[in-house]
Amino acid sequence: MQAVFVNPAYREPAPVRHLKVLRRRRIKEWPEDDRPREKMLSTGAASVSLAELLAIIINTGTRDKSALDLAREVLAYCGNNLRELGRLNIRQLRSFPGIGLKKAATILAALELCRRRQQSQQREQREVTSIPEIADYFRSLLSEHACERFFVLYLNHANKVVHEACISSGGITSTTVDPRIVFGIALEYRATRLLLCHNHPSGTLRPSKADMNTTRRFQEIGRLFDIEVLDHLIVTESGYYSLREDGAL
Repeated sequence: MQAVFVNPAYREPAPVRHLKVLRRRRIKEWPEDDRPREKMLSTGAASVSLAELLAIIINTGTRDKSALDLAREVLAYCGNNLRELGRLNIRQLRSFPGIGLKKAATILAALELCRRRQQSQQREQREVTSIPEIADYFRSLLSEHACERFFVLYLNHANKVVHEACISSGGITSTTVDPRIVFGIALEYRATRLLLCHNHPSGTLRPSKADMNTTRRFQEIGRLFDIEVLDHLIVTESGYYSLREDGAL
């Protein structure tokens, strides 16, 4: 029989165990001072970061990501730029794992509230005093839209705004404006002056041939009703163009 020599220092290898991946702790398991909502309530909204504000809106995360992780992911996609965040649509928001229809709708609602708050502050005076001022107002209103939208400010003889309306919303390169709608509203609100504005999603500030034809047609119809077309503005994210300032009106 062959002798078998056993090393007394030898030990049988321990069985291999799979390492359990620990789930990331949820925000409610964090120390209270680190939780975005509690931090905001105790120190004020101005003290929390942009990601923390968005996390409060998102509210809940996933099994592997907290709401703050989701918020940072969305903001990183937008280059941490609020204007770019405001340009996202439902489909783009839902492309992030963990953001479904309800969360996407909540984010869009919060962004729209911010947009309308800014607009209401700019409208408080309700009087047209300068073209650049009105252009800034319309830029905040229209520059983030991916399609053309046509707005009209209705003024009285003292240049007080009596009404504002989005007349049409079209495609990327054009939108159709029905003058019957525009002047019907003007007669309803007894407006004597109009200020036209639409955006160019392409970024170009030069008016197209269709833009010029629309302006002239509105001027002609306005004369029949003794309603003056003060200006036609084109706005983009980078600036504005005024037909009146350029001598084209």
